[in-house]
Amino acid sequence: MMKEKLVETIVEAISDKKGQNTITLDLSGIDGAITGAFVICSADSTTQVAAIADGIEDKVRRELGDKPWRVEGLTNSVWVAMDYVDVVVHIFLKELRGFYKLEELWADAPAIRYEQQQ
Repeated sequence: MMKEKLVETIVEAISDKKGQNTITLDLSGIDGAITGAFVICSADSTTQVAAIADGIEDKVRRELGDKPWRVEGLTNSVWVAMDYVDVVVHIFLKELRGFYKLEELWADAPAIRYEQQQ
C-alpha cells in the first residue's frame, strides 16, 4: 500500500475527530528508523484519544482495507500507538505529548504540519 495514501487517510481521520497539532514526520531517509513515517497528534481527553484511534482504524479499514499490525495504550488512552508497519500513529493526551517530545527526538526528519480545522 502507498505510504502517502495511508498517511493522508490517517490525517483525515484525526481531523474528523478534532485531533490537534497533527504532524507527519518522514522517517524514510533516517538511518535506524523503525518505520517510514510517524503521524503524531494531540487530544484533550482520554475519551478523545480513544475516539481518534477508533476513527483511524475504521477509516483505514473502510477506505484502504488495511488494519493495524498492533495497537498499544488503549487501556488508559493517554498515549495510543497504532502500528501500520510503514506508518506509526501516536495519539497523545495533550499534557503527555510535551513530556515525551517525539518531534524533538526525530528533529532531523522532514515534517509536515497540518492546519487545524475549526
